[in-house]
Amino acid sequence: MDNRIRQQLEFSLEIDKEKNIFRQTHLSGNGRQENDAEHAWHMAIMAYLLKEYANEPVDIGKVILMCLIHDIVEIDAGDTYAYDEVNLKTQKAREDAAKERIFSILPADQKAELIALFDEFEAWETPESKFAHAMDNIQPLILNHSNGGGDWRAHGVTARQVYGRQNKTKLGSEQIFQISDEILKENILKGNIKE
Repeated sequence: MDNRIRQQLEFSLEIDKEKNIFRQTHLSGNGRQENDAEHAWHMAIMAYLLKEYANEPVDIGKVILMCLIHDIVEIDAGDTYAYDEVNLKTQKAREDAAKERIFSILPADQKAELIALFDEFEAWETPESKFAHAMDNIQPLILNHSNGGGDWRAHGVTARQVYGRQNKTKLGSEQIFQISDEILKENILKGNIKE
């Protein structure tokens, strides 16, 4: 087998491990916890469907790929809950080490391409990264809302915490933020999110 395709297949098998990284968010209908691969797939489809609401024109293929790769690093780094103040302090270091190990399985040119895309997502500077982050925010929000806010209640999440994350949705899509805001206000009113 050619070395290049061997590396590509090895990477393809390695990223299968993303299916074993479970998030705090539960599937709609009060289902089990979703895994990172399901989250990434769901975000990617949503990005395509909602692309017309991006604040600026985006390369949707690039956004979709960002969505698909953004949590691969959690194979090594683990999922860091959005409101876990302790583990958020070490998240970048853990994810940087994971990024280097996992993407190094690929041929050098593809490693460089995917690391650059991952870093672009993390930097929040381009229209594509901002819109991909808007998807990363709205996807778990709609799942949690569909479950009656159970994950917010279970973790005692406050409005300050949720808005600290969701306000950044505006950078990628003002319209999607407006929907997020309506959902959050409803859940604050119901007591699912602490004031």
